[in-house]
Amino acid sequence: MAQLPKIHYESTTSYKLIYIFCVHDQAHEGILKVGDASVDTPLLPAQLLPNSTLLNQAAKARINQYSVTLGITPHLLHTELAVKENIDNDGKISLESFRDYDVHKVLTNSGIEKVHPNDTNANEWFKTDLETVKNAIKAVKEGRKSLHGGEITDVSKIEIILREEQEDAIHKTIEVFKHGDQMLWNAKMRYGKTVTALSLVKRELDKYKKTLIITHRPVVESGWRDDFNIVFKNGECVFARKEYETDNPEESSKIDYANELQLRALKRGEKPFIYFASIQDLRGSKRVGGRFNKNNAVFDMEWDLIINDEAHEGTQTQLGQNVAAAIKKKHTKLLSLSGTPFNIMYQYDDEAVYTWDYVMEQARKEEWDKTHPGDPNPYASLPQMHIFTYDLGDIIRGYSPEIEEKAFNFSEFFRTWTGDPQRDGKEVSPDSVGEFVHKSDIEKFLRLISTESEDSAYPFSTQEYRDMFRHTLWMIPGVKEAKALSKLLHDHPVFGHGNFGIANVAGEGDDYEETHAQDALQLVKKTIKENDYSITLSCGKLTTGVTIKEWTACFMLSGSYMTGAANYLQTIFRVQSPGSVNGKAKEHSYVFDFAPDRTLRVVAEAAKVSRKGGTGGTGGDEERRKIMAQFLNFCPVIAISGTTMKSYSVDNMMQQIKHIYAERAINSGFEDSSIYNERLMALDKLEIADFEALKKIIGSTKANKSTGEVPVNEQGFTEEQYEQLQKLKKKKKKELTEEEKAALEALKKQRE
Repeated sequence: MAQLPKIHYESTTSYKLIYIFCVHDQAHEGILKVGDASVDTPLLPAQLLPNSTLLNQAAKARINQYSVTLGITPHLLHTELAVKENIDNDGKISLESFRDYDVHKVLTNSGIEKVHPNDTNANEWFKTDLETVKNAIKAVKEGRKSLHGGEITDVSKIEIILREEQEDAIHKTIEVFKHGDQMLWNAKMRYGKTVTALSLVKRELDKYKKTLIITHRPVVESGWRDDFNIVFKNGECVFARKEYETDNPEESSKIDYANELQLRALKRGEKPFIYFASIQDLRGSKRVGGRFNKNNAVFDMEWDLIINDEAHEGTQTQLGQNVAAAIKKKHTKLLSLSGTPFNIMYQYDDEAVYTWDYVMEQARKEEWDKTHPGDPNPYASLPQMHIFTYDLGDIIRGYSPEIEEKAFNFSEFFRTWTGDPQRDGKEVSPDSVGEFVHKSDIEKFLRLISTESEDSAYPFSTQEYRDMFRHTLWMIPGVKEAKALSKLLHDHPVFGHGNFGIANVAGEGDDYEETHAQDALQLVKKTIKENDYSITLSCGKLTTGVTIKEWTACFMLSGSYMTGAANYLQTIFRVQSPGSVNGKAKEHSYVFDFAPDRTLRVVAEAAKVSRKGGTGGTGGDEERRKIMAQFLNFCPVIAISGTTMKSYSVDNMMQQIKHIYAERAINSGFEDSSIYNERLMALDKLEIADFEALKKIIGSTKANKSTGEVPVNEQGFTEEQYEQLQKLKKKKKKELTEEEKAALEALKKQRE
């Protein structure tokens, strides 16, 4: 096996430390600064004692980054590792990092005054003494919220301080709603859409007395309610929810009637109110083509504002559109929230879209110290992403020729024997059913990424890399494929030993798992808790609305060239969530994608969407170059093929984008609108002649019949997807979990 050039992965985690310093001048008399810094070291927490040389050096390096800008001379008083112990019900001890703001909370809860020296917006200065702050650090480590049994913060005392980009979204929405009636917030995960949307309602409460929140994920209701209690802490608004049916028809009828009475009572009341309902439930109403006589009060209400959470889900079907048309009245304003609105962007004018994406987040994180020297960075806990692509078609040779395609065909690579001669192409023994068709190639792939070598670039090839990627998410094409891979991993010399845990959450999981995939989240948490290393196998579960803070890398081993950008980004951003691993804070996260063409296409599509409502305008090559340069700066894409490795530049990426457009134009017989733009009007006679000549050569190809639809999967349903659809369709609607309902909806869309 040819060796790859040695590369350097940025450490996925590092320790945090708390530092305390004072300044000997009149403006800072009697006050102390409490901040935090990072220290990257292989030493164990027990070896990093308070005020040790390593901690002091890290603290001084961090302080020096901003003290000159502030014009102060700091005097370091104390440093201490920001690590605390957690003990679970079984008595097992785990380590968790904490931040400076955790210490700040203890101080403020205990009545310690926060001070802003020289009338600055600094947020880390307290009127206190050194011993009090050290006691506050101790309190955090012991899980206490205040000193000496003092008052504990409750929601009535929490002040919402919105970040700059959240204020921008509110301001832009207020302006748009002065002359328009719909707005889209294209904001990535962890933007804080619920708090920001509720803050908009509060500021415009005289206009939005009747607000409806709808979502395709009813489980998020508790999150909305929690944020409501923080934003509306003075009782000036009421939060109510739609109660749902039970298995008892008589009881269900009573609940429907109670919901009607509740809404009508809210309408008669004097207080403004917010009402929460699920799109699935509304779609079942007779008023929109459903089967049940319910939700009439919802459809009758003259809503002032409708907030559609995760607006890209469940709204584009006929029933979904019927719901939208029935609840929105002439004067109603519609605010749509989505982190991946690729399928609905076309419905909004550019000025009616507010965008906050990964690039904007990371840019604000990087520039924070320059614009807010010394203040806690609210973006510091959001890791930077890195994407590494490997072309398996180049690396693994000699297998079946039918998988030599434009993009690596994972469905074929991971295909399993079914026992059906028609599907398998030959007779196989009963013992082979469920085994991989290309088992030797998959075993070769596992050896490739795990064989110990100091010169290898593969993610499990050294102990250092294995420690970086202790807990990872692997996306697999289907349920049977995941089950077969789980078996191989359990028998593998690296992944099957050394305290590696395998959590298969695809379908019903593995036969020998006591906790099956209907409890997928708990299975993953249990596996991580009981093992030093873990691999989670999924073909869709836990890729939306779920946070596993320990994941530091995602392996994309499923999908195709036509994989949708929305699903791709939702999946990979699972590993960008803030978190702590063995007492270290997560600072970098990785994606390992084994379909390079797919990676670049998705990145290009994501950048295209980011322009709308972000930088503005449709632009041309120069604007695309600028967008791609920004993305590659904050999310480097490294391609590894054979013994070569390259970091994608803007020119590389632009070349790939143009290849995609050219291919699309050829496939459509030059009927694709993306190739026609304002530059065609500026062509000279010679260029026009060249264009016509090219069109005669290629454009005479008959265009594919236009369906107005975007292909999601050129290969159609896999066997597993088809079986999953049939299985879910046989279940009664009331027996379906929310996750199964979402899967059924997605499969129906794909079939259509």
